[in-house]
Amino acid sequence: MSITKEAELIGMQKASEAVALTLKEMIAYAWPGMSTKELDDYGAKLLNDFGARSAPYLTYGFPGYTCISVNNEFCHGIPSSKRILKEGDLVNIDVSAELDGFWSDNGSSFVLGNDLNQHQKLVEASKQILHKAISNIKGGVRISDIGHIIETEAKRRGYKVIKNLTGHGVGRGLHEEPLEIANYRDRRNPKRFKKNSVVAIETFITTTSTYADTLNDGWTMVGDKGGFMAQHEHTIVVTDEQPIILTAMNGI
Repeated sequence: MSITKEAELIGMQKASEAVALTLKEMIAYAWPGMSTKELDDYGAKLLNDFGARSAPYLTYGFPGYTCISVNNEFCHGIPSSKRILKEGDLVNIDVSAELDGFWSDNGSSFVLGNDLNQHQKLVEASKQILHKAISNIKGGVRISDIGHIIETEAKRRGYKVIKNLTGHGVGRGLHEEPLEIANYRDRRNPKRFKKNSVVAIETFITTTSTYADTLNDGWTMVGDKGGFMAQHEHTIVVTDEQPIILTAMNGI
């Protein structure tokens, strides 16, 4: 969407506060021994307390309120009472929701407890790359140039990017134009960021794979060549200067 009046900015700020604080509190609440279903139930309660509704549940009938992916699962993991979190797991939580007609989206990968499996370096790389990408976004900048920054920074650190997962426009729906904000220079995409537009910027930084495949459950995605992925996401408003990070309260 494009912000055209103050009421729209306020609406996006409220929706973004709901998803950002829900994500932050879910990360803080997670502990070894709990199931991803318990963690999702907690997230559902937090969203409900804000008066917000789960976006993946509303939009796609996703079998959960938040997406929770663990270790080799890259994204869209289905919360399950059988999936028990363990110390050192690489966990990704993606929280998106609708509130009063406005939609916002954010996500974060983190290491649960002690870094037993040496995932923290990947997590930190994803965070740093996200911030570098966002700092270079303003009205008129080519979307493909931001993708080039993300991939270049990933390669510099010894990592790869997933090429079939992207950021996207957001605001009056979960996925809006521009539908693809890739993590590499997509030369087929001539589009530029537009001032006052709302977009979700995401990093998909991986150890091994460059494409994500969907498992037989129809939702969970894993790498085509295995390995691990860290994802971080903010919803932002594009300006002529530095973007407004609407989900900054998530602490990423």
